Amino acid sequence: MSYQTIRIEQDEQGIASVTLNRPDRHNAMNEEMIMELTQAAASLGGDERVRVILLAGEGKSFCAGGDLGWMQQQAGKDRDGKIEQASKLAAMLARWNSLPKPVVGRIHGAVYGGGMGLVAICDVVVAADDCRFALTETRLGLVPATIGPFVVARLGGSFARQVFFNARSFDADFLMRAGLVARVCAAAELDDAARKEAGYFLECAPGAVADAKALCRKLAGADPGEMKEMTANALADRWETCEAQAGIEAFFAKTSPPWRTGQ
Repeated sequence: MSYQTIRIEQDEQGIASVTLNRPDRHNAMNEEMIMELTQAAASLGGDERVRVILLAGEGKSFCAGGDLGWMQQQAGKDRDGKIEQASKLAAMLARWNSLPKPVVGRIHGAVYGGGMGLVAICDVVVAADDCRFALTETRLGLVPATIGPFVVARLGGSFARQVFFNARSFDADFLMRAGLVARVCAAAELDDAARKEAGYFLECAPGAVADAKALCRKLAGADPGEMKEMTANALADRWETCEAQAGIEAFFAKTSPPWRTGQ
């Protein structure tokens, strides 16, 4: 299958590399990327040759969140249209979260908004020490609803409350303390570190890995993928507020929203 926004490569060991491939847009997600990531998960999940998946980003950033053009399109849609778009993103993340293959994240550069959702669906995350993360939705008058169940499930409530609604940036060490990042290393060591983590799975029985991953998800509690309808409606509710309309308008006009004083 030919992809426009991602690149897939597979080696003889059974490691499949999925690379977000919109470097000129800092790998920001649009409708096409969401669709292609959904298709890739379905294809790789059913491929017996694939033992492990490496998820990475091309260029300076792993994923800068939502594409600006895609956000403008969402702003112009009615409530049903907004729910449809949010549901597609939630379904994609749920598909990746429930993959029977282990997913190792090779994370570098900027990781904002929806990019945090992609980090959260990884089973093992290796991050460069110069990464910067942020959930910036509240600056626009929105909420990180669609990615929320996946992010909070991995961070836990206490760590999530420190970053989920203040839009401040944080580093890989914060995520390591929260348990979401397994290893932090220099950017030059990132490839080797990620492949080393992937290599551990190659020593295990593929069927046992799949069953153990499914069991781990069940033991952890509620499945984030089951919250799609609730989160899509929560985001649609926010889109309809005066705050969100003012925030989005200010963002694209490059002016300050009304709640940001003294700047």
